[in-house]
Amino acid sequence: MKRKGVGVAKRKRLIRMAWCLLLLVFLGTLYLHSFSEGGSSMSETEEESQNKNKIAFLFIARNRLPLDMIWHAFFEEEKEGKFSILVHSRPGFVLNKVTTRSPFFFNRQVNNSVQVDWGEASMLQAERILLRNALLDPDNDRFVFLSDSCIPLYNFSYTYDYIMSSMRSFVDSFADAKEGRYNPRMNPVIPIQNWRKGSQWAVLIRKHAEAVINDKTVFPQFQKHCRRRSLPEFWRDQPFPVNPAKEHNCIPDEHYVQTLIAQEGLEGEIIRRSLTHSAWDLSATRDKERRGWHPVTYRLNDATPSLIQFIKGIDNIHFETENRREWCASKGRPAPCFLFSRKFTRSAALKLLNSSLIAVR
Repeated sequence: MKRKGVGVAKRKRLIRMAWCLLLLVFLGTLYLHSFSEGGSSMSETEEESQNKNKIAFLFIARNRLPLDMIWHAFFEEEKEGKFSILVHSRPGFVLNKVTTRSPFFFNRQVNNSVQVDWGEASMLQAERILLRNALLDPDNDRFVFLSDSCIPLYNFSYTYDYIMSSMRSFVDSFADAKEGRYNPRMNPVIPIQNWRKGSQWAVLIRKHAEAVINDKTVFPQFQKHCRRRSLPEFWRDQPFPVNPAKEHNCIPDEHYVQTLIAQEGLEGEIIRRSLTHSAWDLSATRDKERRGWHPVTYRLNDATPSLIQFIKGIDNIHFETENRREWCASKGRPAPCFLFSRKFTRSAALKLLNSSLIAVR
């Protein structure tokens, strides 16, 4: 009887162990399944978040947007809402059915705009106002500055992929050693080694956009000490300069973002070129002091296939001050350098659109 009792107890222990093993296997399977579902859910969440990322197109305009129908065709392609639009125009100007033919621009003006004068710090105020309004939308992840004379060179899908593929800002920036631009009164707040120059038409990631609106150091210095040199045609409206030749010819919008990024130690986070093409014709005027102050304006007769092919075909940038050449790339592959171009008149832009020379559809 004793041996029989021992055998029964042994069988019971084996049965209990078997059930325990089965329970462990079941729980393990359930855990792995839950982990797999959780991992899948996380990936979907990340993917959804990435799909929500938008490009904020920030237009700086005098009044109306003369090329609104060009941009209408550009935005019309995008059906998923991967963009937002903000326009800085003169105070009190409203974009509605009377002032624009494109519904994409209805009421897209910022309501706290300022009067902008070329070559003054008011241009920087306009940029900061646009960024401050655009940052209110948490889905805005890239911020593109555009003028009212800019056109897109490619369709929305290509433009979006190009811009979103880079985790860095596109900011044309180089050390500006030319005498007369840097005002020594900025020192030591802005040391000359941080003084930079480049194009106003930058593309910023969110981190750098936030750095601009949070800046309380560089911007006040620009307001005080960075102004364009007085021009003879303005002397009747302003005090005559004692010695115009000794004035600092500091154009704020060509220096501010670049200098701020250098000041903040963020230059390793930018691609040092603009995505907007401008042509500078040094022979456009006989006045040596005025040469190169404004880019070439493309008119109706200039709007040809060869012009667009030339701009789209630019695949490298030559940095003259550094004596080096950099080839443009997107997603690790060779790519055109520019997505936008300026300055186009309305007639020239419409000719390009009607001739299908710019692929915005």
